[in-house]
Amino acid sequence: MAEQAYTPPRFNIWLIAVSVALAAFMEVLDTSIASVALPYISGSLGASTDEGNWVITSYLVANAVVLPIGSWASSVLGRKRFFLLCIATFTVSSFLCGIAPSLPLLLLFRILQGAGGGGLVPVAQAILSDTFPPEKKALAFAFFGVVAVLAPSVGPSLGGWITDNFSWRWIFFINIPIGIIALFTNTQLVDDPPASRGNPDNLRRVDGVGFGLLALSMSTLQIALDKGQEKDWFSSSFISSFAFIFVVSFTALIVWEWNHPAPLIKVRLAAHRNFAITCVLIFLVGVALNTGINLLPLLQQSFYGYTATLAGESVTPAGICLIFLFVLAGNLTSLVRLKWMASAGFLITAFGYYITAVRLTPDIGLHAFVWLRIAQVAGLAFLFTSITTAAYSGLPTEDSNQISGITNLLRNLGGSIAISLANAAVIQRAQFHTSRIGDNLAASGEILRRTLSAQTSYLENGGANHVQAMAMSLGNIVQQVSVQANLLAYSDVYLGIGAIAILACLLAVFLDTNNPRETQSQGE
Repeated sequence: MAEQAYTPPRFNIWLIAVSVALAAFMEVLDTSIASVALPYISGSLGASTDEGNWVITSYLVANAVVLPIGSWASSVLGRKRFFLLCIATFTVSSFLCGIAPSLPLLLLFRILQGAGGGGLVPVAQAILSDTFPPEKKALAFAFFGVVAVLAPSVGPSLGGWITDNFSWRWIFFINIPIGIIALFTNTQLVDDPPASRGNPDNLRRVDGVGFGLLALSMSTLQIALDKGQEKDWFSSSFISSFAFIFVVSFTALIVWEWNHPAPLIKVRLAAHRNFAITCVLIFLVGVALNTGINLLPLLQQSFYGYTATLAGESVTPAGICLIFLFVLAGNLTSLVRLKWMASAGFLITAFGYYITAVRLTPDIGLHAFVWLRIAQVAGLAFLFTSITTAAYSGLPTEDSNQISGITNLLRNLGGSIAISLANAAVIQRAQFHTSRIGDNLAASGEILRRTLSAQTSYLENGGANHVQAMAMSLGNIVQQVSVQANLLAYSDVYLGIGAIAILACLLAVFLDTNNPRETQSQGE
């Protein structure tokens, strides 16, 4: 089916873009802002660290379940009504989270907040797709990419600053004025195109089986990812059981939705080769984006003694650079084929992670981290703009809600899976390198004895007795081995991400995307 003719909106397209992006920014920010406040939340509500982690998990599960069902909800309520309902739900539940007197109530309100937030990003993206004319869609997605990439980057540092200077409750309260403004502006500016106007009769066509399989698969996956490292992954029957349930329920979901006459998730879109490729690529974008966001602050705070605020400052310049890079990427789509832009974006990402891997040393400074983070994210501007634009290419306008829901779900899944596996890989590779360094030290016993003797003598000259000096020297050597092993482990993971980016670069070449010359002559 061909794309429908473009109908200009009543208001300026950039006013609408800012309005919908404001709501989406609020939601994307909240996926990461609470992570640094977990110790404070657990202590305040008398919960264990393990119980406190459910503050994140409960939100992510609800969010993942709602993400792909926005198309069906919009078909019932109308896209604008559903969007406004999500904003209102997110805002009210943010207030309830902020005043929650106990952990069970906080978890309940976080589920409600995740459900409201699950509809914000895909619907906002679908609204942008229909609001902008074909020749400016890439600019719209470039603008939206700033939200998708910048918000999770600043979330941890902003959350840490708010928690340190005020209270963890304010990480939820700050959503209230933003939500009220977004509710008002979107009520005034956004209109539904004919294909997105609701029909209450669609409520009776709800795909209950599909919804149940979606909820089961997403919840079991998130629980397995959250508890995997703690329970040693598949050596635990708990993790193995949840992983098995996920595989079975997710497979059943795909088969059911493929054959359902009115599916909750239109998986048949994957029969369109271009869309199938973009689904894989956007999943890998989630891997690159979220792994980098998660690993760097953890590395800085664990081994370099950075505070949450200082770690945040090291990534802020990268966020500023991204704003300009997204503008550049949006304009380049009229000059360069999307597949070449996507390939170049993955190459830049691979280089960024490679240079990070080789530059990690015990004495690396803040300025080096700033440039390394810029190198890591520079390619994301070209990736997000090109792949998101390509996802809508050749598909009818009435599928915009489905496309945005599926692609955002896959990007989030890529991030969730990659974060869990990357953290596990860091631990396992650190153990491997510790063992290897220990073996090397044992093999060169004379060098170890000389080093130990020199450090012991130095400490004795400083006033320590022989026993104290020997113990301190051994401790210093063990600490140095630990630091070196962990830095090597992080380097291994960064190299792994770079290798994945290279493979994605090769896949992107097979995208069937725009011809800039035809776009300029035909207006699309």
